[in-house]
Amino acid sequence: MAHLKQQFKEALSSIEPGDDKTNAPEAHHLVRDALKADAKLAEYGVSPVLIGSYKRNVSIRRIKDVDVFVRLDDLPGGVTSKDILDRFFKVLHAEFGTDADGHRRTKRQDRSLQVSFPEYDLYVDAVPARPKGDGTWEIPQRGDGDEWVRTNPDGLTALSSTMNTNHDEYYVPTVKLLRQTRRALLGMKKPGGFFVEMAAYQAFASGAVSGDDQAEYFVSALQEVSTIVENFVAYGIAVADPTLPGHTIRIRASDDELDTARSRFLEAAASAKGALDEEDEGKAALAFRNLLGNNGDGDTVFPMPPGFNEDGSKKASAISPGARVVPAGKRTFG
Repeated sequence: MAHLKQQFKEALSSIEPGDDKTNAPEAHHLVRDALKADAKLAEYGVSPVLIGSYKRNVSIRRIKDVDVFVRLDDLPGGVTSKDILDRFFKVLHAEFGTDADGHRRTKRQDRSLQVSFPEYDLYVDAVPARPKGDGTWEIPQRGDGDEWVRTNPDGLTALSSTMNTNHDEYYVPTVKLLRQTRRALLGMKKPGGFFVEMAAYQAFASGAVSGDDQAEYFVSALQEVSTIVENFVAYGIAVADPTLPGHTIRIRASDDELDTARSRFLEAAASAKGALDEEDEGKAALAFRNLLGNNGDGDTVFPMPPGFNEDGSKKASAISPGARVVPAGKRTFG
């Protein structure tokens, strides 16, 4: 079996966020400070916190957006979601204005305000939230009207951390590899990384994912996730929201996108299993390389093991049988 431990270690390093680790928190702090400085929002008990894949340590290179969960503990009942989104826009537009090309940096979305940071090549999404009263929160619902929807991002962060601990620190890196696989398989098409992460959490929580090293965890998880995607697309079996019992994950994807995801994840799972069972390390590495594609900087994620060419074939030996001259060594002994 081809476990390629060093290659998986290098692959994970390749998809780890680079400068984004510095830029993302800096952009978050700038948005947070602008909101906290507003007198009206201060009356509402404004308390922004970082959430999302970056907070849960499952983001991969490159980070394009950072989610700020803006808790408003004292928001009056008469303040609608439209009112608070309007206030957010007023505050953030006044603070960040326009970019060098004269475009407004603050953009209103269905349930948040997006602020662009051209210097960092990323966005910050500021999501207003009011307390539900049971430890969870409500955020504006997508679409028109004044509807709110329940959520619990802090709970997801805690659950992810616990799952990682319970699986000897393999959960988080496996989710990163699955997110990278989704990117290689689907690119910018939906479903996105969050759906794959929640499918992975459900797979781990079911007890179906296991292993003794990263290769085994990745293959095991990919097989279970492909089954969950299959069940979702073919049979309408929704992915559970682990933070809200009885609730499920909502995604926006077309039927064509879902059919593509279904077929490609099934193919990927079969390819990964074949790679793990492969005795030829070159062929196995080539399969894993195809599954993980390139990182956000355009570099190949999965490296070939020593002694193999980029196409998976073995490199020719520098010494021919019967040769009269043997290349000099490195003069290292012991």
